[in-house]
Amino acid sequence: MDDSDVVSDILRAVRLSARVFGRFEASAPWAMRVPGDDYFAFYLLARGSAWLELTGGDTAIAPVALSAGDVVLLPHGGSHVLRDAEHSMAVAHEVGANSCPRPTTMETIRMGGGGTATTFVAGAFRFGAEGRGILLETLPPVLHVAAGDADMGAALAATIQLILAESANPAPGGALLSTRLAEILLVQALRVHTRRTYEANAAASDHTAHAQGLCALADPHIGAALRLMHARPADTWTVASLAHEVGQSRSAFAARFAELVGESPLQYLTRWRMTQAAEWLRDRSDSVPAIAQRVGYGNAAAFMKAFTRVQGQGPGAYRRAHRQRLLADSAPSSV
Repeated sequence: MDDSDVVSDILRAVRLSARVFGRFEASAPWAMRVPGDDYFAFYLLARGSAWLELTGGDTAIAPVALSAGDVVLLPHGGSHVLRDAEHSMAVAHEVGANSCPRPTTMETIRMGGGGTATTFVAGAFRFGAEGRGILLETLPPVLHVAAGDADMGAALAATIQLILAESANPAPGGALLSTRLAEILLVQALRVHTRRTYEANAAASDHTAHAQGLCALADPHIGAALRLMHARPADTWTVASLAHEVGQSRSAFAARFAELVGESPLQYLTRWRMTQAAEWLRDRSDSVPAIAQRVGYGNAAAFMKAFTRVQGQGPGAYRRAHRQRLLADSAPSSV
């Protein structure tokens, strides 16, 4: 059976990039407000404690208590506040992407009233391509792995400590090293989330709502089907053929796939094919009919219709818009 790496495929296709903003030294009382943005923020606590409050969005999220050695990620971005204590009355220090330390210097930001100290590192992940796919879209608003959690694991704990150590003692090449470590941090945190949600689903009763998304990768049948679709997007897959490949009946496979992934097998397949096509339109000079063939469409017109439905514009317009953005980004600044 094909052994495609679904998470690596998705992160490559959405053009993940990491940025470590720097090290923050805060002394109680303190508070830091971060405005809403489309980036995927993360924080690592080196010492002390903090409270994280999400201040945007329609769903109320309970404040999260953070301690030394913890990592917390905000997969959907959004405005939030970090503070020294749950009911701290400190005036919030406004911090945005433009006021954070430059990642090339790892400069330390200091704030607060001189009391008990908390040290943390802040960073973010950005996606250079639109459309994260349902496996990332279904991540929770807050992904918190505490230092004392059984599922922290030695690898994730070591990565956290390496990032913290690099921020405390910047050296040549530190920006690149921190960026790569942050990417490793994300993959390891996603693995923890995958295991957690799959185990929670297994322990839940039939009448309890099940988590969806990356937990599907831990299911032996649905994970295998996802890997097949990623490895061989051009195959003429049907629900029946996928079910046969993974050793399930058609009805059982379709129900389980929708339960864990959040959409039907063929809906997922179409979205993945269009994600792959978008990547090739950006990165290669292949013709639209050639790309259509590579993602399983013998009819270019049918491919263009599907691409427009998923991406919001036709493949030709998508490629031109991407090239225009590249030209705009490479143009010298007038400032």
